[in-house]
Amino acid sequence: MVRPVDHPALPSPKIGVLLVNLGTPDAPTIPAVRRYLAEFLSDRRVVELPPILWQPILRGVVLTTRPRRSAHAYSQIWGERGSPLATITADQAEALASAFGPDAIVDYAMRYGARSIGERLDAMKAAGCERILIAPMYPQYSGATTASVNDAAFAALAAMRWQPAIRTLPPWHDDPAFIDALKASIQGQIAKLDFVPDTLVASFHGMPLSTLMKGDPYHCQCQKTARLLGEALDRDIIVSFQSRLGRAQWLEPPTDMTLAALGAEGRKVAVVMPGFIADNLETLEEIALRGRETFIDAGGKDFAALTCLNADADGVALLRHLIARELEGWVAPA
Repeated sequence: MVRPVDHPALPSPKIGVLLVNLGTPDAPTIPAVRRYLAEFLSDRRVVELPPILWQPILRGVVLTTRPRRSAHAYSQIWGERGSPLATITADQAEALASAFGPDAIVDYAMRYGARSIGERLDAMKAAGCERILIAPMYPQYSGATTASVNDAAFAALAAMRWQPAIRTLPPWHDDPAFIDALKASIQGQIAKLDFVPDTLVASFHGMPLSTLMKGDPYHCQCQKTARLLGEALDRDIIVSFQSRLGRAQWLEPPTDMTLAALGAEGRKVAVVMPGFIADNLETLEEIALRGRETFIDAGGKDFAALTCLNADADGVALLRHLIARELEGWVAPA
């Protein structure tokens, strides 16, 4: 159909894919970390206490003490391009740029901090994206992660008069392609070690025990990922949970205590973190640095923290597979 000569210019219709990960401070500095934590820990999906109770604690204690420790931790992993989480997510989006045809745009956003979900959705819509797949980069579903991403996306859509059609990527904790990618990555990395691990630990990000009691499927999905991975590797896997915060009871066993016990037993340990699709503060500092120290201080010697799938070939192939499946009917099969 020919448009009237006075019709405003419109971009050609496109399909959008928005990869969304957790987020990162703008810099490994106390002020930048404080801003980031203030946003992150004010999310009602992350901290479910009533704001009237939590905000005084957050503003009065947490944001006074925690930013200094976290800024130091970030400074130990910060790269020339910035935060590893941000740069790896950017690399993943770039690697997928041409994976879904010439009419598809692949972009990325962060739930907290710079490059917000709303900002990127606006940019994609301005570029002509009439259909957008929101892809939370979390293999296991949790209200604090996947649901929070979807909340932010839907809030941005609520401000639009002309909304694009939306799909969301479901969790892939038990997808055979995910298990196969993890298996290949783990076997490849273990083959390059100067020791043979006799113990494999799968460390997942922790959540308060109350989330499980309220019906969050995260714990069960972590356990299923580990079980399927163990079956694929034909070896036992110890499951643990890291990153405890506050005095509430969290999912157990804790990773730090698990590593201390294994070190005291003289075990040869490799740690894999299949709850993350990209390396970040929790993998590179909490496990690869502090976890190693905990293990060695307890008497251990042989320790390896395996990297995430990141933007390696196996990781990109997995994302291409997951996203292509959700785009069926929107784009022609490759």
